[in-house]
Amino acid sequence: MAAEFLRQHGIDLQHEMSKAQFGDVIADSLAADNSAHVPLQAIHTLRGVQWYTHEPSTLWDITISAGKVTGVISHHSMEQKSSLASATLDVRELVLAPSLCHPHIHLDKCFLLSDSKYSDLEIVRGDFSEALSLTSKAKSRFTDDDLMRRGRWLITESVAAGVTCMRAFVEVDMGVRFKCLDAGLKLKQQFKDRCDIQLCVFAQEPVLSRGNNHPQGAALIEEALRREGVDVLGSTPYVEADDQLMRANVDWAVATALKYGKHLDLHLDYNLDPKASAMAEYVIEVAKERDWIRNSCGKKIVLGHCTRLTLFSAEEWHSIRSRIADLPIYFVGLPTSDLYMMGEAENETNSTQKVRGTLQVPEMIERYDLNGAIGVNNVGNAFTPQGNCDPMSLASMGVGLYQAGTKKSTELLYEFVSTRAKAAIGLSYSSSSQLKEGVSADFVLFGRGEDDQGDDSTKTRDGSRRIRRTIQEIVYDPPSPHDRRTIFKGNLILDT
Repeated sequence: MAAEFLRQHGIDLQHEMSKAQFGDVIADSLAADNSAHVPLQAIHTLRGVQWYTHEPSTLWDITISAGKVTGVISHHSMEQKSSLASATLDVRELVLAPSLCHPHIHLDKCFLLSDSKYSDLEIVRGDFSEALSLTSKAKSRFTDDDLMRRGRWLITESVAAGVTCMRAFVEVDMGVRFKCLDAGLKLKQQFKDRCDIQLCVFAQEPVLSRGNNHPQGAALIEEALRREGVDVLGSTPYVEADDQLMRANVDWAVATALKYGKHLDLHLDYNLDPKASAMAEYVIEVAKERDWIRNSCGKKIVLGHCTRLTLFSAEEWHSIRSRIADLPIYFVGLPTSDLYMMGEAENETNSTQKVRGTLQVPEMIERYDLNGAIGVNNVGNAFTPQGNCDPMSLASMGVGLYQAGTKKSTELLYEFVSTRAKAAIGLSYSSSSQLKEGVSADFVLFGRGEDDQGDDSTKTRDGSRRIRRTIQEIVYDPPSPHDRRTIFKGNLILDT
């Protein structure tokens, strides 16, 4: 009533609240953008679902209110379809699972290889230094329009695949300053009814080494961390000039995250050099010295890439687990990027064999009791030209990558891109793998009935459609995003 009264007197309450939270420029852009309005359907009952860890013969009826599950009862098929309420979704024995999550994805440099604006920035060598160079050139051309356009592509495609939360990295440095962050804040607001977007202010450029970003870069990062809507500090110690500065970067990152009460996310140990020290061990040491558990107010530490750790012996793994103790440290493997970048040929012997490395996350969890997940990282740029926004493509890749084809293994692979990914980025409200009262109603429904709308290309001539009945089948061969439905806080997203 208050909003309507103010509207009649020429005052847009939502716009004024956005101005107070984000400032005039972002608020004006939000008001002008219509993409925030998306059809949603409140779901009060999901009828006849098969929970992803249960047998296909076990079906459930789920009631939902205020974005949470309020009841789970055994399904009875006696109620006729014609008598179902409009807020009841009859899912017909389809698999329901926790929604998907991007624990690590770069929002600002996605789809650079798909955008004609950057068509001259072609990959020639395909190595890390070239990727840095090409991305730096692209960043010099970033505008709000193209950051918003590419960001919408990524979020929209992700939500269609079943993603309801993500940790999105946006770079802040003396080159782009707050361009990427400003776009990220607007996208976070525009998609708030479809996806919980954590923004990570990310220092891709060296913070402490001499260069264009020093010494002002660190101050710029701290200014960004004071902005409303920023959740995480991210840094890349390995881009610093030497080992001493890498360690100083870790010192700065841990201290700064604690200072501003943010989660910490580090790109770390991105090499396969047995002579290089593992910086992850130093992060653990600094986090303990700074008494992270006591001083962080429950915030998490994520270590991404960490390909150097694939060279660890069993003894070294046990040692790092012992040193972590109760620290809330999570490892996030980024296999599409790791396999592309960690594939240097052995030039000295002219060998055709390429040694590749990505964290063996299942083994880290099952054998060493560590916390882990896997993430997409980059989409359509020089760091990772291949792949898409669908986390299920990673889970499916994991079957071969980790030799994980059993029922138990496929359930774990699914959790890597859903509940365990959410736990890694601190979203405990949506990280339960159990179907029970009180959990957040964030789900993805895999498949459609034969008379449902969906991707007609998956139908045969007689109108039938192959339906995956178990999570094993879904992980082995994920259905098209067109044959999935995303539910966020109890609302079915009808159009992404």
